[in-house]
Amino acid sequence: MLGGFGGKSSSGGGRKSLRVAVAGDKGTGKSSLISAVASETFPDNVPRVLPPTTLPADAYPDYIPITIIDTPSSIDNRIKLIEEFRKADVVILTYACDQPSTLDRLSSYWLPELRRLQIKAPVIVVGCKLDLRDERSPVRLEDIMAPIMKEYREIETCIECSALTLIQAPDVFYYALKAVLHPTFPLFDQEKQCLKPRLRRAVQRIFNFCDQDLDGALSDAELNDFQVNCFGAPLDPVELMGVKRVVQERQPDGVTDLGLTLPGFLFLFSLFIERGRPETAWAILRKFGYNDSLELNTELIPVPAKHSPDQSIELTNETMDFLRGFFQLYDLDNDGALRPDELDDLFQTAPDSPWLEAPYKDAAEKTPDGKLTINGFLSQWALMTLLDPRKTLANLIYIGYGHDPASTFSVTRKRSVDRKKQRTERNVFQCFVFGPKKSGKSALLDSFTGRKFADGYKATVGERYAANVVDQPGGCKKTLILREIPEDRVKKFLANKESLAACDVAVVVYDSSDVYSWRKAREMLMEIARKGEESGYGTPCVLVAAKDDLDAYPMSVQESDRVCMELGIDIPVSVSMKDDERNSLFRKIVSTAENPHMSVPETESGRRSKNIRQVVNSSLLFVSVGTALGFAGLAAYRAYSARKNA
Repeated sequence: MLGGFGGKSSSGGGRKSLRVAVAGDKGTGKSSLISAVASETFPDNVPRVLPPTTLPADAYPDYIPITIIDTPSSIDNRIKLIEEFRKADVVILTYACDQPSTLDRLSSYWLPELRRLQIKAPVIVVGCKLDLRDERSPVRLEDIMAPIMKEYREIETCIECSALTLIQAPDVFYYALKAVLHPTFPLFDQEKQCLKPRLRRAVQRIFNFCDQDLDGALSDAELNDFQVNCFGAPLDPVELMGVKRVVQERQPDGVTDLGLTLPGFLFLFSLFIERGRPETAWAILRKFGYNDSLELNTELIPVPAKHSPDQSIELTNETMDFLRGFFQLYDLDNDGALRPDELDDLFQTAPDSPWLEAPYKDAAEKTPDGKLTINGFLSQWALMTLLDPRKTLANLIYIGYGHDPASTFSVTRKRSVDRKKQRTERNVFQCFVFGPKKSGKSALLDSFTGRKFADGYKATVGERYAANVVDQPGGCKKTLILREIPEDRVKKFLANKESLAACDVAVVVYDSSDVYSWRKAREMLMEIARKGEESGYGTPCVLVAAKDDLDAYPMSVQESDRVCMELGIDIPVSVSMKDDERNSLFRKIVSTAENPHMSVPETESGRRSKNIRQVVNSSLLFVSVGTALGFAGLAAYRAYSARKNA
C-alpha cells in the first residue's frame, strides 16, 4: 500500500446489500458458476435457471451479502430478464471460452441491449468453462476484450474462470462487489490513462483542505493528519519516507522541501488505481463526503425549509461578504470582472462549473468582451439560491466556504405577512414576465443583463431567467430576477393554484404598436388578477408598453389607461429596448416589489367579494360588541340585586 500509505477501506458508503443479475447465452455456464461459488463444489446436476442465491456477508472482506439472480436465456422470458436488469446493482454477462460465437454475441446483442434499455449498472464480463479452452490456440484476455471495452465503457472488469476447477470463480463476485463499492469508471479514463476531471477536482479540494498552512504542499505533519483522518492510524517515519520516495521517482515535481505537492497527491490516486486498489481512493473520497458521482452527499448539505410557498430563501449578508472577497481573490487583473478562465479557476474544486447550462448560462450581466461582472457574479448566486439552495451550499463548500451552514441562508417572511405590514425585508425579488409572442419579453431580459438589442425575432423555448443588481435611490441595492413565461405556457402555468406564490411582481409586456398584442396582454393581466384573488396570492402588477419607438396604436393607449384605472394599478410604463432609458423600468419593478400592498389588481368580482367580507366582518364585530355589552349589563344587574338583598 505504497510503503504503508492507506489503510482499511470504506464499506461502500453505507451499502447494506448487493444484487447481481447474471445473463448470457444458453450453455455459457451461468448456473454452474453460481452453484459452484455458493457450494464451493462443482454441481452434478444444475437446473436451467437457479432460484435466487445469497452469498453470506462474510464471503468477502466488505461484509455485504450478495444476492445472485440467475436469468433465463430464452426470448420467451424477456420481460422477466428486463425486470431483473433494472433491479440489479451490477450485471454479469457470460460467454463460454470454448464457444467463440458466444463472445461475439456480447457485442452484437447483450451489450447493445443493455444500452437500449438504459441500464446504468456496471458490467462484468466473465468467460466461463476456462478448463475447456483449446490449449493449442492460446489467447490473451486483454487482446480479446480491449476493443470491446473501448466501445463499451460500462464494462468495469473482464475475467475468465472455471466452475469445474473453481479457478477464479469466487473472484467473479468479488469483482462484481468491487465494481459497485469501488468502481474505477468514475475515477480513471482507461483510453487516455489518466484521472478523470471530476476526480482531479475532488482531489484538489481534499488537498486544499489538508494544506492547513496554505503553502502549496503537505508537510509530514499534515500528511499524518490526513492519514489518521482517513484510516485511523498515522504513518511511521519510514513509511512516510517510502511514500515520498515512490512519488519522487515517478513524479519529480510531486515532492519539494516543503512536502508533497498537488501533482504528487494526484499521482498517489493514479497509483492506487494502477495497483488495483481503487478502494483506497474511494475510502478517502467517502471520508470527505463524496458519493459515487463524486458529488457531496446530500446529508452534508442541510438547507432550511420553507413553511409556505410564498416564502423564499436568500443568502445572508455574511455569505455575500464571503462571495465578494472570493471574487476579488480570483479577479487577478482587478478590473471588476472575471474572465472565463478566472471563473474556471474559481470553480476548479467543484465537480463542474455550475453555470455552464440553462437556466444559469447567459442569465447574468457580462461585459462586451464576455467577462462576468461583480453584479453578474452575485446575481448568479442569488438565482441559484432561489432555484436550488442545496446546489448553492454544495458549491460554496466546494470552493472553500467553511462557515456554519446554518448561517448561510435566511428564510424570508411570508408575502401575505409583508402585505399586511405594508413593507418587506427581502433583498432578492422575483418577477414573472408575461406577454404575447413578439411583444418584447426576451428583449426586456436581454437589456436587463446588458446585451445589445437584436433585430431578428427568436422565440423563447422553455422558461428563461435574467438576474442583476438594481441600484435604488439612496444607495440601496436589490437583486432582481426576471423569469420569462412563454405565451404558450401561461395557461398551464396559472392553472397551478400556487403559481403566483413565488412572484413578487408580475410584469405584463405588450407591443404598443399592435392592437392584437394589447388585447392578448389584457387577457393575461385579467387572468393574473383573478388567479391572485382566487388563490390568496395577489401579486403587484406592472404593465409595460414596449416598442415605444414605433407608432403606438391609439385605441390601445386609451384602453390600457382605462383598464389600469379599473384594476387599481399604475398606467403602463412606455419603453423602447433600443434606447438607454430602461433602468427606470427596473427601478420601478423593484419599487413595486418593495411595496407589496400596492399595485395589486382588483377585478370587479374581487372588489365585491372584498366588500361583502368587510360587511360580514363589521356585522360580526357589532354582534360581538352587543353580546359583550349584554353580558356586562347582566353582571351589573346581578351585582346590584345582591347588594339590595343584603
